[in-house]
Amino acid sequence: MAARAAGYKLATYKSSDGPRAGLVIGDEVFDAAKLTGKAGYATVMGILADWKAADALLRKAAAGAAKSRAKRQKLARTKLLAPLRFPSAIYCAGANYADHAAAMAVREGNPPPADPHEQGLKPWHFIKATRTITDPGATVKISGYSEAMDWEIELAAIIGRPAKDVSKERALAHVAGYTIANDLSARDRGRRPPVPPTSPFKMDWTKHKTFDGSCPIGPWIVPAGDIAEPQNLGLKLWVNGELKQDSNTGNMLFTLAEQIEQLSINMTLHPGDLILTGTPSGTGAESGTFLKAGDVVKLWIEKIGEIENRMA
Repeated sequence: MAARAAGYKLATYKSSDGPRAGLVIGDEVFDAAKLTGKAGYATVMGILADWKAADALLRKAAAGAAKSRAKRQKLARTKLLAPLRFPSAIYCAGANYADHAAAMAVREGNPPPADPHEQGLKPWHFIKATRTITDPGATVKISGYSEAMDWEIELAAIIGRPAKDVSKERALAHVAGYTIANDLSARDRGRRPPVPPTSPFKMDWTKHKTFDGSCPIGPWIVPAGDIAEPQNLGLKLWVNGELKQDSNTGNMLFTLAEQIEQLSINMTLHPGDLILTGTPSGTGAESGTFLKAGDVVKLWIEKIGEIENRMA
């Protein structure tokens, strides 16, 4: 099925009344609640809670925006915040690109990993705290916390309809849209010294993955109806202008649909839940090169856009 022409992008913008849901239409931003006349659409979470009806209402409002008397402002003069503030959960796929898994195995002196499908394995995820979500353009403080801060570009999917025990064939119908995420990772905080490496309690996923600023997302949410195939999107990441990651979501080991199927087994995924789908090769851990104060990280995903954050 061909993608529909994009009528809007769903954003959160800074206003005199605090964060508000906005519709980015061309080079202008409209307040979502005021343009639609739906007070509950003042926040993106409010829109997602009504997603079954909201997408059609937002498209209708976007189609008539040019003739509307609703106040608008130029996108270039609008401060965009993280589009989702704050979901009930952030699920992050682990080792979901074969090239990244292989490169990490080489780095750690392990044999090349087998295809998980051939081993009968299923997608697996860890969780980030939701308050780690960070605005595009924000500064992330890493000094004093980690000497091995790494970057990880990821396609992020936002759930729009409750999903429980859904099949992979039906999984994408539960997705509201997509955004860009950087799964910042403190590689030197992931193990618990002096716990021996043979101990089953050696890992510390909280310190490794969850710290203030560790989940920049944005710049907006592109509705799922405008991205016909989430498994065919180019994605790139630069550090100080140097290309580090250059891949395609088609290289995932487990598709987004497979991930939703697995996550929803005996557990309900709720509107606004965020799923980070894994990162390809080119991370700092593979080369031993990490972020330092002053570095600028830029991420781009095809059909979505780009975000940038500075380390401090």
